[in-house]
Amino acid sequence: MHPIRAAQITALLLAAASVRAQRPNRPVPAAPTAPPSAAAPRLNIATDYWTLGNGLRVVFSRDTTAPTVGVGVYYKVGFRTEPRDRTGFAHLFEHLMFQGSRQMGKMQFVKLIENNGGILNGSTRFDFTNYYEVVPSHVLETILWAEADRMRGLQIDQTNVDNQRDVVKNEVRVNVKNQPYGGFPWIDLPMTANTNWANAHDFYGDFTDLDAATLENAQTFFRTYYAPNNAVLAVVGDFNPADARAWVLKYFGDIKASEPPPPIDVGEPHQAVERLHSRVDALATRPAIGVAWHMPPRWTPAWFAMGLIDQLLAQGRDSRLYDALVQRTSLTGEINAGINWGLGNQFNYEGPMLWLVTVYHDTNKPASALLSVIDKELDLLRAKPVDAATLTRTKTKMRSQLYGIADESFGLGKLDLLASFALFDGDPARINFLERGFDAVTPALIQKVAKEWLQKENRTVYTIVPGAKTSGGAP
Repeated sequence: MHPIRAAQITALLLAAASVRAQRPNRPVPAAPTAPPSAAAPRLNIATDYWTLGNGLRVVFSRDTTAPTVGVGVYYKVGFRTEPRDRTGFAHLFEHLMFQGSRQMGKMQFVKLIENNGGILNGSTRFDFTNYYEVVPSHVLETILWAEADRMRGLQIDQTNVDNQRDVVKNEVRVNVKNQPYGGFPWIDLPMTANTNWANAHDFYGDFTDLDAATLENAQTFFRTYYAPNNAVLAVVGDFNPADARAWVLKYFGDIKASEPPPPIDVGEPHQAVERLHSRVDALATRPAIGVAWHMPPRWTPAWFAMGLIDQLLAQGRDSRLYDALVQRTSLTGEINAGINWGLGNQFNYEGPMLWLVTVYHDTNKPASALLSVIDKELDLLRAKPVDAATLTRTKTKMRSQLYGIADESFGLGKLDLLASFALFDGDPARINFLERGFDAVTPALIQKVAKEWLQKENRTVYTIVPGAKTSGGAP
């Protein structure tokens, strides 16, 4: 996934503003409002959720802040749900989706967006692969037609499969295998902390699997996972809902559904023993340590509490681990941490997840010293409930992060949350109840969750050692 450049965004706004200035205002149906309630959530994002006859789930969220519209199509297949012996296929299809479809040639989709002043991208995550665009509002119909054309009939031929397989393999070589700390921590730690193959294989793919894949394999994968009944279409921004609904029905409505994908067990057995692993990295210039704990199930009180624990311990310069590791002991200059760190956030995944803390440090400061400081901070959290002022500040940080996610990249952050909750939970409106879940967390619950989930038995420690490669190599 590539970052969106500021120049592209500026061009998009200028193009959209120019079109808006030339068109008359059109009446738009009022968005439905929730009944007033003393317990109403603070975040109040309008959602219109419905399903086509072929199973495609659609979520609209209108926002006229800027004359742009975001479109995202989320397919429920990611790293951990790709079939055995087809590792890397989820990522391969992220590339294939830009190689042409029934009515658009190779890379024509990209040119269509860019020629209309828009921006686009795609990504492969644990539980989905997504494709998204932001364009001036008047281009919405064209983009819906183009996305439907890809879903209806991707151009999957031997030439495209062969060249994109080589592109993926080269990307792995350049971005992972020949980079210092390549795959650390977002591949290394899940592969070590998890035991279920779905959660523990190399998400970039085994080259043997990629090389063995046939054209028929690719066509079967597309029919199975890139069907409307395995997808969510999200539209956010400045658009007329009535027009958008008509266009969705027109372009997506007659795409045939497929047999649902075979169920895949992504459940992760309870970890009862600390896991330790280390590898030598010939390209690394400094040692690194990554520590991971398994997360509580989504939407449970403990899950909300872990979101606040992440804020309290590891997010920002006021966090306890930053204070302990950087300011008080000078063991490192920074820390990186998060839930679903490196591949998203706490909200856009479905299966088992890890809370990660990673630190790069000097050779004269051993990993054991950093781990000892981390343990002391966790001991304090387990031993004594946080005070009211600390909890209030932590909830404020969490709310700021949530609002930041929802507001990023011209609504793409909001689109991502809505599409994820529609895809995994069948309820995009859950976005409006996240704050309520965090508000309900008490000091006692934080202490309880720390005792139950942040134990050594539930953690994995992974260290990177700079130096020449050995015969043992990387896992």
